[in-house]
Amino acid sequence: MRIRKLDPEKKRDVNCFVDFPFALYQNCPQWVPPLRSSAKTILNRRKHPFYHHSEADFFVAESEGQVLGRIAVLNNRNYNAYHQNCTAFFGYFEVIEEASVAQTLFDTALAWAKTRDLTEIIGPRGVIGVDGSVLVEGFEHRPALGIPYNYAYYDELIKLAGFEKDTDYLSGYRWVKQPLPPRLYELAQKIMARRDFWVKTFRSKAELKSWLPRLIDLHHHAFSQLHSYYPPTRAEVAMVSDTLLTIADPKLIKLVMKRDEPIGFILAYHDISAALQKTKGRMWPLGWLHLLRERQQTTWLNVNAIGLLPTYRGVGANVILYTELGQTLKAFDHLSHLDMVQIEEKNFNSYADMEHIGVTWYKRHRHYRRSV
Repeated sequence: MRIRKLDPEKKRDVNCFVDFPFALYQNCPQWVPPLRSSAKTILNRRKHPFYHHSEADFFVAESEGQVLGRIAVLNNRNYNAYHQNCTAFFGYFEVIEEASVAQTLFDTALAWAKTRDLTEIIGPRGVIGVDGSVLVEGFEHRPALGIPYNYAYYDELIKLAGFEKDTDYLSGYRWVKQPLPPRLYELAQKIMARRDFWVKTFRSKAELKSWLPRLIDLHHHAFSQLHSYYPPTRAEVAMVSDTLLTIADPKLIKLVMKRDEPIGFILAYHDISAALQKTKGRMWPLGWLHLLRERQQTTWLNVNAIGLLPTYRGVGANVILYTELGQTLKAFDHLSHLDMVQIEEKNFNSYADMEHIGVTWYKRHRHYRRSV
């Protein structure tokens, strides 16, 4: 077995990195493939805004011409400058069920970090935000849109390489037809009247696009207290905006306003993961058709983010968010489940809110850390 550093300028090397998960999970009914074009962009140092301020390298473990595993190692300088620390990230980790292969990949990542005087390594993380995590509970379920899936042996292999848990993220579902308590709607109306709150809705993607800079700024401020946060660049915001517009249904995105200023938000999407499985990672020739059909057929809605500015927590604005979501769902008769995606376990307020509205936890994802 050998470890090979890939050259992102070589098409063959890029394909080597991108293709490995497709082979690894070819017989796994739960795995949802990424779009190959998006996966290739991750390695594109000329196109991806991450490389305007930071660096990453990509490695594969090979034996007799066959790929056994892959890993990326990142030095996110903007993250380190913001937090004033010296942290490396590992990401896009995929491997066969073989501890020696995983150990060798992690040894390569640790050596890479050490040569750059980085003192700890956290992961999985990617080139945009918290892009990546390891599934540790809920393997029988297909992942929500944009959320990773992996085999059950990953947790053990990562721990054997000397990593320990950093934090966990819980996902849970509730039945759409399970009504919220009527008193919550009454309370929401009282809070809106008393505090001059109102709900901003969107009728078209054009209207949503004009609000996206404010929405993304609100999102970052709402989660700025999380240890994974760092301020995005304009180019990174633009990339996230383009992605959001591609998958968004404007009717499923809401803002809670205080007069003319947004103070809270809901980001929800139709779960189109089944359609992504049909595309096999390619939009041409029928990928878009699968995606459009699935938006009309899926019975699951992914709620990817619910957030409030810190200064408006504890004043009842969260009640408005949940009741507004309940009202929205009345317009989508085909939906049966809400999937509340990846609530950080240390976010005690959100965790308590989820349990209060009847969420059943069914998946757990994890980040890890270790010293270099």
